[in-house]
Amino acid sequence: MNSPKAQFPPKDKAAAALVEMCSVRLGQSLFGVPITHILEIVGSTRPQPVPLAPAFVGGLVHYRGDVLTTVSLRQLLGLPPQDGPQDILVLESSGGCFGLLVDSVGEVLTVSSADYEANPSILDERRRALFAGAYKLKDSLLVMLDPERLDPMHLAEAKAT
Repeated sequence: MNSPKAQFPPKDKAAAALVEMCSVRLGQSLFGVPITHILEIVGSTRPQPVPLAPAFVGGLVHYRGDVLTTVSLRQLLGLPPQDGPQDILVLESSGGCFGLLVDSVGEVLTVSSADYEANPSILDERRRALFAGAYKLKDSLLVMLDPERLDPMHLAEAKAT
């Protein structure tokens, strides 16, 4: 006698995808950058200032025989400058490589797309242009940064318009 096959609940077609994010801190705020865009983490450097550069340019650093432009996340968010060295995430975007200056780099976190929330409508336009949403963590929020939006060429074009 053949027994009927066991019936399993149908698989959820909208199964949550997992994403790995490198966490960074700016003051008390926690941000995340997809690790697929990170080439390297350079700790405790002091970029050389660039006279007459846009305010978001954090300076220039030597990186593997090249000169790398850095973007100051503090400056983009209107926060006061930090005294002392900062960490740099070397990011890759469609415009090339650049550095992102942050207070400190944390750990790699695995987040679920089920915990993702789009930017709230009340978020001011400047931050909406920089943030790509947020992930709900157990005790906080991880604000997602999109390297394409932080690319110095993109920022310069956005400022010009």
